[in-house]
Amino acid sequence: MKNKPKGIGLGIAFGAALGTVLGVLAGHVAIWLAIGVAIGIAIGGTLRRTACAHCEAAKRNQELEASSQKLEA
Repeated sequence: MKNKPKGIGLGIAFGAALGTVLGVLAGHVAIWLAIGVAIGIAIGGTLRRTACAHCEAAKRNQELEASSQKLEA
C-alpha cells in the first residue's frame, strides 16, 4: 500500500515537469502545466494498478496452492 502515493506522486512530478517544458516552448504555461499534471495522474494510476495486479497474482497463486492441497488431502 505504500507504493500508491509514490506512484501517483511521481506521475504528478513528471507530468508537471513535462507540462512546464511544453508550456515554456509553446508560450502557454498554465494550460500545459494542467495537461501535464492530468497526464501524470493517469500515469501514476497506471503504475499503482500494475503494482496491485502483481499483488493480486501472488494472492491467486496462494489460493490455488491452498485449494490443491485440500484436493490432495
